[in-house]
Amino acid sequence: MSALREKFKKDIRPSLAEEFKLNNLLAVPKVVKVVVSIGVKEGAKDKSVIDKVKSQIEVVTGQTPRICRAKKSIAAFSLGKGSPIGLAVTLRGKRMYDFLERLFTIVLPRTRDFQGVPLSGFDGRGNYNLGVSELIVFPEADFAKFDRTRGLQITIVTDTDDDKKAESLFRKLGMPFQKL
Repeated sequence: MSALREKFKKDIRPSLAEEFKLNNLLAVPKVVKVVVSIGVKEGAKDKSVIDKVKSQIEVVTGQTPRICRAKKSIAAFSLGKGSPIGLAVTLRGKRMYDFLERLFTIVLPRTRDFQGVPLSGFDGRGNYNLGVSELIVFPEADFAKFDRTRGLQITIVTDTDDDKKAESLFRKLGMPFQKL
């Protein structure tokens, strides 16, 4: 079992239950899933780009991504309905906790000019959105295989509707927020 998952079960969950005065441990906020997505606009014209990015995402997340396709045609962007425009991976369970642990302890501190993640990333429903500008900050990523630098979007979904509870959860999990 991942160290972060153990820490959540043994230390963080009881601490949050006490902080929010919850009698039932199942009512304590927790991370449900992590969605990692990347847009590949040139994938509509060149299918090999999708394959290259797919292998990069697989290395970073440890899971095969699904291809996201255009829902409708847009002539101005020369985009046809059903064209591949991105990739997404949904992480749950052990892979999710392993990914979060690497994200909080290794990846974010390696980001250039990192001052902490902003509190403005909350969506009002307890979920957090984070953009990583370069995929190469992940230690597993092989820079030689990249055709160009790409960014990705990370959405951390919780089971609470309260941003304050989610913020407290993320702080205890080790998410490095900006100093005020």
